[in-house]
Amino acid sequence: MKGKSREDSESLAKDAPEDVDVETVAEEHTETSDADSLADSASEASSVEPNEAENNPATTATDRDFMEIDESTPLANQIANETKRREELKNSTLPIPLETRFISVSNQKGGVGKTTSTVNLAAALAKQGLHVLVVDIDPQGNASTALGIDHRAEVDSIYDVLINDVPLAEVIQKCPDLDNLVVAPATIHLAGAEIELVSLVAREQRLRRALEEYANHRASEGEARLDYIFIDCPPSLGLLTVNAFVAAKEVLIPIQCEYYALEGLSQLLNNIKLIQKHLNESLDVSTILLTMYDGRTNLASQVAAEVREHFPSEVLDAVIPRSVRISEAPSYQQTVITYDPNSTGALSYLEAASEIAKRGAEKDSTKK
Repeated sequence: MKGKSREDSESLAKDAPEDVDVETVAEEHTETSDADSLADSASEASSVEPNEAENNPATTATDRDFMEIDESTPLANQIANETKRREELKNSTLPIPLETRFISVSNQKGGVGKTTSTVNLAAALAKQGLHVLVVDIDPQGNASTALGIDHRAEVDSIYDVLINDVPLAEVIQKCPDLDNLVVAPATIHLAGAEIELVSLVAREQRLRRALEEYANHRASEGEARLDYIFIDCPPSLGLLTVNAFVAAKEVLIPIQCEYYALEGLSQLLNNIKLIQKHLNESLDVSTILLTMYDGRTNLASQVAAEVREHFPSEVLDAVIPRSVRISEAPSYQQTVITYDPNSTGALSYLEAASEIAKRGAEKDSTKK
């Protein structure tokens, strides 16, 4: 390959300026051609299927050894583990709850994955064929953004439902990526709802009544019953969150695997007890989800162990890892379930959704 024809050299000599070494130019030309050939060979090799390469008589024993993955490496172990987990999910069917499950996703600390968990759990359940509603009562409207829902200021939203008694059916929008998922969006107007709710009659009950009316509306229109309703709460304990707690029957608490995430947990639990005592005695902390888990740090493992020790029956076995894909998805107005369904983050949320569904089915079986 290194030898070049005399014609090529003479052509380079004619075209080259007087002060350029012709031999150097010819050599560089040769090296470039060699590099291009190697690149083409590599591209062709990468396009060959593994089984095709193994069965190819031209493939040497050394090549076959190279293609075999060393299962003792951490990367190989991770791949094998994820493959096994995917197969388990593929072979399982999510149970349909006996009645609609109302789940409020709340934590007064910000940045722990409330909205991310709300939209991805909802998407995971909807992808499995269940009918899901997401109610966004966070003025930031991040859940609406992640689900590709229009929530500009002029759009009718959950604000109009809570303050102006607009029927929930009139503000519901369908998620463009998932047929079984509908959303009640939040707009910037919701930022002032805390103050406006103070003077309204039955201010704590307004969301619950709106959801009850919407369920009756779906029944009258012959639409399928909702299986899950997720309420994405703001990072506070104001009237919006109180409305969510009164409307819900379960509370899902995402906890970031860092020390600060534990500090406000006791106050949140105390507030939930007050709601149980005075406004909604059926409210129950059913689920705690560990998020942003980084297995490389001792702190994450210690926080996870401590939470599991205090809440052994509430903490899910599924853990949500730190994931670039989970962080990227909202910028494309998608959940990680639709943005990159083969990612580790999508797999973890699918496992968490499956576990939530199966735990609910176990509780339903005890009621019969």
